[in-house]
Parts: sequence; C-alpha cells; structure tokens
Amino acid sequence: MEELKSLKPYNTFGLDVKAKNYYPIYSEHDVYYALSHGVAPYFVLGGGSNILLTSDIEESVLHNMIKGINVIDEDNHQILVEVGAGEIWHNFVLWSIAHNLYSLENLSLIPGTVGAAPIQNIGAYGVEQSNNFHSLKCIDLESGESTTYYKKECNFGYRDSLFKTQLKGKKIITRVRYLLSKTGKTNIEYGDIKNELINNGIDPSVASINEVSDAVTKIRRSKLPEPSRLPNSGSFFKNPIVSNQLLNDLLVKFPNLVYYHIDEFNSKLAAGWLVEQCGFKGKEINGVACHEKQALVIVKTSENATGKDILNYSQAVINEVFEKFNVRLMPEVNIYPNIEN
Repeated sequence: MEELKSLKPYNTFGLDVKAKNYYPIYSEHDVYYALSHGVAPYFVLGGGSNILLTSDIEESVLHNMIKGINVIDEDNHQILVEVGAGEIWHNFVLWSIAHNLYSLENLSLIPGTVGAAPIQNIGAYGVEQSNNFHSLKCIDLESGESTTYYKKECNFGYRDSLFKTQLKGKKIITRVRYLLSKTGKTNIEYGDIKNELINNGIDPSVASINEVSDAVTKIRRSKLPEPSRLPNSGSFFKNPIVSNQLLNDLLVKFPNLVYYHIDEFNSKLAAGWLVEQCGFKGKEINGVACHEKQALVIVKTSENATGKDILNYSQAVINEVFEKFNVRLMPEVNIYPNIEN
C-alpha cells in the first residue's frame, strides 16, 4: 500500500490527483488483502481511459492489474476464453486475431482494460462486447464474497450495464470470459471500414479479421488523438437516443442532422455533429477544447488544466447543445466524484 500516490500516470487525461491509499491488485489474493487491511469505501481503477478525476480520491484505490489469457473450453466452432480484468483490451483483441478467432476485430484499439469492457459495454462499428460476452467473476467490496454473473444478468445496454448502474462501485471485476468463433464472417457494414479496405486494395467481401482490425486501427488513429500526446479519454459523450417524433421535429429545423435509425420508435443522433454545430470543435477554454478532428473528444491542451476545468467545459457543451436542439448529452466518461447529469 502507498499513501498519497499520484494517479497522473494512471489516467489518460494526465490529471495529477492523489490517492489517499493506493493498493496495486495483481490477483484475487491482493483484493482480499486490501479489503482486510484497507479502509472502506473503495474505488476501483482500471486503465484510467474512461474517467475524469476532478479531485483527490479519499477512498482506498484498488488498481486492477490482474493479467492472464487462458482457454477454458473449446469445440470445433468456438472457444471460451478467460481474461484477467487488468489486461489491456487491445492486447486481448490482438491475441484473438493471432489465434484466428472472429468477433473482436471491430473493437480494435479501444482504450482501457478488459475489466472495464463489460461495465461500459464498449462498442464500435456495429459490434459490442456483449455480443460475445459469456460471464465475469467479481468480488463484493463490502462482504468479500466472490460471484459469477452471466450475460443475461448484466443488463447490457448502449454503453451501459448492471455494473454502471445498480452495482456501480460495489464490485471489483477480476476475470471476464468471452465466447469467440473459430469461423465466421467479418462485419464491414460501416462505410468507413469498407472504404478503408478498398483504399488499401482489399476486397471487403473477403477481408480477413487481421485486415479488418488493421483498417479499424488506422481509422481510429486518424480520428482520435493519442492520449500520450494530447491527453483525452476518447469519446466524452454518448450518442443520444431520441424518439422518432423528436427526430422528425429536429429534421424540420436541421435537415442536415446526422442520425441512425434504431427501430420504429427510436433513433440515435451523432453527438459529435451536435457539438460541432454549437461551435465547440476546436474551441479552447481554460486549456480544454473539443478536438479539431473529432468534436466528440474533449482534450486537455494545457498542462495546467484541471479536472474541474474539463468538467466545466463539458457542462458548457451540454448546456449549449440542449439550448439549441432540446437534446441533453450524457457523458460516456465516468466522472469522479459522481455528479448528477
């Protein structure tokens, strides 16, 4: 255990906040040690890529670094893999591709750890981790009880899950299991992927999982700034889901509105487009800005900018979008301490 540990290296905004008590977690044994020796309540930290820290952390910080990728079971068609929650998500994707396993290639280069994937129900280019999620193991931070949660129990939704709502802050995920396919067809429905493949002389209809992964990686790198160069936490806001009635009303006023139909009742709006229309793309306030290439990404442009500066900027964006479109953006990033949005 370390006292007053700086978390600057452990969050992609590079915010120099301190943990009153810091416990590195490499195994379940370390969790039990921290629970028996630490002071409740506890705060679980993963890769720090989807969090905004606006103050020092008074809770005992459990930094999840549990590693390991192990095959649990397999047949001729699929394979069940158990992954340590502290594994880097992209490394797991690369492992699956190296073993010629389908399913995760569209989720290449998403930042963060495997343990955070089910909490956020990460997704990209028409694929969510929940598509191949099997189960997870976690430990209750109050009782120390170990529990397994299967897919149907996790209440997965758009960037949402049981662990982001009812069980938020109550568990530490230790292992996650995924069911991956040995055979299949790549998902290239999104035009960006198809165009990238064509530009590289690859026929999309026969693209390999490795080629799709490379295409996704190249697209993400062209759109999203590298946190080590320009601190950020990826997409700061969720794409809002609205009723088709509201969508139709908006289209009357804003015929160029970017949206995607979900079903006969709802559609998803492109949050980045909404933000850009409000003039925030590239607009800097107190060392914080929406990225010039992707308005959905808030970046820290000054080393002196604080978590509160970033929070204030995000709230200004939310207010402007609501005033212009009557649509309230919700942060995809987890904010500490928790605030009502």
